[in-house]
Amino acid sequence: MSEASSIPVKRPRRGRIVLALVVLALIALVVFHLLRSKAPKPGVAPQVVTVAAATTGPMPETLSELGTVTPIATVTVLPQLSGYLTAVGYREGQDVEKGQFLAQIDSRQYEISKRQAEAQLAKDKAALAQARADLVRFTQLNERKSIAEQTYADQQFLVQQDEAAVKADEANVAQFVLDLLYCHITAPVSGRVGLRLVDPGNYVTASSQPGIAVITTMKPTTVEFTVPQTALDKVLQRINAGAQLPVAVFSSDNSRQIATGTLYAINNQMATATGTVTLRATVPNDDEALFPNEFVNVKLLVDTLQNAVLVPTPAVQSGAPGDYVYLVNADNTVSVRKVTLGPGDGQHTVITSGLAAGNVVVTDGMDRLSDGVKIKASATRPASGTAGASGASGASGASGASGAAGAAGASAAAPGSASTARRTRPASAPDTASTAS
Repeated sequence: MSEASSIPVKRPRRGRIVLALVVLALIALVVFHLLRSKAPKPGVAPQVVTVAAATTGPMPETLSELGTVTPIATVTVLPQLSGYLTAVGYREGQDVEKGQFLAQIDSRQYEISKRQAEAQLAKDKAALAQARADLVRFTQLNERKSIAEQTYADQQFLVQQDEAAVKADEANVAQFVLDLLYCHITAPVSGRVGLRLVDPGNYVTASSQPGIAVITTMKPTTVEFTVPQTALDKVLQRINAGAQLPVAVFSSDNSRQIATGTLYAINNQMATATGTVTLRATVPNDDEALFPNEFVNVKLLVDTLQNAVLVPTPAVQSGAPGDYVYLVNADNTVSVRKVTLGPGDGQHTVITSGLAAGNVVVTDGMDRLSDGVKIKASATRPASGTAGASGASGASGASGASGAAGAAGASAAAPGSASTARRTRPASAPDTASTAS
């Protein structure tokens, strides 16, 4: 009985010990979590971005369109009479001057015809001289009433007939002289000859296709392009005011400028299918950089805005609120600022409302930004471009007017180095970043 009674005494003691251990473990866990929760949390790292200051300066207002190089003259030289081609006097791709020899048609038959016409002219001139001499004699006889009046009148008509015959003969001679000139084919315009269209020995006829040669003027040349009807009013206003609107011509891939010219003609009607009107600019093309029928990009300078507020184009974003920028505040946070855009040149964009000169905006690294996010500006390039930074230095703690304080350790650069296109966000809230910088 003593052994059986000792067993239930030991079990409660063991249970109390286990329970105490469990309680201590729970207390330790609670204390650990409490201490952990009271420990200072590491701060959220500010987003590293590139900033630039809005500046003022001139901004060209241009129209960028696709164009085609159109030669002033493209002439197909056709034979003006029939005959065998005896010689070709040009080399394919050669530059020729107006009046330069191109080809020769066998002229022997036309030379013979010319001689026949000259013989007939001599014969009719002799007949005319005889008729005139007879008319003088008949006039004297008619004055003495020695011949019939009808005989005198007939002689007058005979003289007139012979005079007409002489004129016809002179015209025939002139025609054969012209035919001989046509046998000697020359360049009607200065330009560049294309590939040979016909070889010596072929029989050609008047106006036969494909012709003798095709000559295209290389310099000067023109560029044709179209502008939408919405942009035509400004162009017409400038033209009517006597302005000479410059045109810059770029390569088809827009990688380099290859020529400059001046707008000189506007078509007299609108294309109803496209709502555009065709414009033509003349280009000196002294270096022959423009080739006929080449596709090019054209920038027509319509006007220049003075003292416009400029920001780098990459700073401008698009989203649900429309066009906006991330404005850098005095406490090194950013806020979404809705703006109204004006023209741009690919590197800078005009802000017509929403920003002032000196405001600092984010130009790169905005993919993880939202309203109120802390930022740290990385080193920016020296100010370059049209306008310099004004009052937007970014030393830590420095403040500027209208929230234009710079970020810590960064100097706000003028918009002169950005060249990428303006990035677009989906139609969600502007604080949800969706575009990689």
